[in-house]
Amino acid sequence: MPDTSPLPLWAGRSLALVGILLMALNLRTAVAAISPIVAEVRADIPLDTLGLGIIGALPPVAFALSGLFGARLGRRFGLEPLLLAAIGMMVTGHLLRGSADSYQALLAGSVVAFAGIGIGNILLPPLVKQYFPDRIALMTTAYASFMAISGAVPALLAAPAAEAAGWRASLGMWSILAAVTLVPWLVVIVRTHRERRALGPDAGARGTRPTAHHHTAMWRSRTAWALAMVFSLTSFQVYALISWLPRLLIETAGVSPLAAGGYLALYVALGLPLAIVIPRVISRLADVSILVFLSITLLVVGYGGLLLAPGGLLALWVSCSGIGTIMFPGVLTLINLRTRTTNGSAALSGFAQGIGYTVAVAGPVSFGLLHDATGGWTLPLVTLIAAALACVIPALMLRQRSFVEDEIADSLAH
Repeated sequence: MPDTSPLPLWAGRSLALVGILLMALNLRTAVAAISPIVAEVRADIPLDTLGLGIIGALPPVAFALSGLFGARLGRRFGLEPLLLAAIGMMVTGHLLRGSADSYQALLAGSVVAFAGIGIGNILLPPLVKQYFPDRIALMTTAYASFMAISGAVPALLAAPAAEAAGWRASLGMWSILAAVTLVPWLVVIVRTHRERRALGPDAGARGTRPTAHHHTAMWRSRTAWALAMVFSLTSFQVYALISWLPRLLIETAGVSPLAAGGYLALYVALGLPLAIVIPRVISRLADVSILVFLSITLLVVGYGGLLLAPGGLLALWVSCSGIGTIMFPGVLTLINLRTRTTNGSAALSGFAQGIGYTVAVAGPVSFGLLHDATGGWTLPLVTLIAAALACVIPALMLRQRSFVEDEIADSLAH
């Protein structure tokens, strides 16, 4: 729901603000840090195409598993303690990657780092709901923007750092950022613990742990399914294009590998302005289906252009495809706007992102298999068009504004 009577942004929650933004800065570092320095890593560690592909497929797999189980862990241990554990996993994962002397060690470090990042993905929306219920759109804009920066900065710094200090330092240096993120959350937890002790034993019972009721009944919510569907279909397309767009453009448009990389950078870079604009826009829309239909239109135009006229206007087709992913930050915003409580936000975050990233795993795989089976890019692009058009169903489900907790209560009452 739209922000009303907001408090000053720093009022009694400055550490939470810093902690949320620092956490967002960590959420893509491990994903983007290795691909620019593959040649340097291969000089010391055997890393064939299959091995690199497995590491490349780990993020959506880890994010999906974290989504399916992270919210339940939050219910058991609390949001802030679980976030500390996630940050610890990121620190450990970065250090393992930076000290790896074998492919197995590199893979293990990646698994640990991505698992921590996946849990962070799930926890940020409910933490925003808990600490900034009056600033949801602003805070979602802020942390989504920092997430976009988190993917861009490692891609820029990885190669120079590897040249200056070696690839192990290039991978391991992100543990410093993760370790710094521990500080504000440790202070928040200690301060909260003291406040609850001062208020008496009953205060702790009303902590920030999501209730089991929300998690076990989320499938009863029409809105939860609609958001899960939008996030799934959008993630499917994003991961497919990130994996295959350069090769598609090289083979269909005849561009150079350097130019193809530039178009991929354009596609990814569009995530930052979207993260800045979309949360503010969506918080003011009475009918968010308008945004979903805009997304569908842009995606169909972009994919259609790549399919029918790949030789010209490539920047336009790639831009339409990139801007068409507006519902990626849109769903992150709606997780809080369509829930009434922190508990509901945590449960919906795990439900939508868990399902979404599970479906996302199939994006790069199916896109590649369809290309290999047909020897061309027509069927893969038609599949993306079909995925975009399928968003019509959840768009219609989201036309009326409703809250997940209300839908669950109504379904249980009947």
